[in-house]
Amino acid sequence: MNNGKVNLLPIVEDIIGLDQMMRFAAIIDLKGNISEAIMKEGKTSLKSQKEEEHFCKQVATRRKIRQQFDKSLGPVNYVHIERQKITQIVIYPKRKTVYVTMEPDMDIKRKLEIVELIKKKTAKL
Repeated sequence: MNNGKVNLLPIVEDIIGLDQMMRFAAIIDLKGNISEAIMKEGKTSLKSQKEEEHFCKQVATRRKIRQQFDKSLGPVNYVHIERQKITQIVIYPKRKTVYVTMEPDMDIKRKLEIVELIKKKTAKL
C-alpha cells in the first residue's frame, strides 16, 4: 500500500492466474475508468482498446442501474454473461468493479468457483 492506495496489479495477476482458461481481468472504478487490467499471456483481445474502455464505462452505468433495485431485490452477487465466443463476469466489491472474461467452454462449476475466489480476493476493494 502506498499513499493509502492499494496496488491492484498483483490482484489482477492473481485473478488471471486462477485458471488457464481465463482471458482478461480488470478492476474498474465507480465511474467506469480502468484502474488496472491485464490480458492473459498468449491471448488476444476480442475487442479493441477503445471498445474495451467503452464497455467498462457501460459496466459502471449498469451497476448504478442495478443498485436501484437493491432495496427491493437485494444487492447483486455477480453478473454472468455467456456469449458465443466468451464468458463475461462482473463482480461488485464496495468501491470497485471487477470485470473478467474467460473461455466459454470452461465448466460451469469451475466458473462459479472462480467467482467465489475473486469475491474473496477483492472483498476489501
